[in-house]
Amino acid sequence: MSEDQTADRTNDSFNEDDGRTIANMNVDGMPWYVPGDEARHDRAGAGAESLSESQMRTYRWAAVKAGLLVVLVFGTVFGAFLAFCDFIWFR
Repeated sequence: MSEDQTADRTNDSFNEDDGRTIANMNVDGMPWYVPGDEARHDRAGAGAESLSESQMRTYRWAAVKAGLLVVLVFGTVFGAFLAFCDFIWFR
């Protein structure tokens, strides 16, 4: 495959830009920093729809369950380690 064919194929894949900002790269200290440009970024996200109360409750409950699962796994591993130390290692 020649370089011309490769360049044509890569350029075609980037024609789907819809103008949305995925990550705001306007960070203080970067050479392209534009002061006061945060307001434009905030206005761009103003059109996003908010969640209903039942959807928010569902997401909160899912987050609590995920946190409890992490605590349960770490607690089980820690308890198994203490049992191992007590009954096998320190005998």
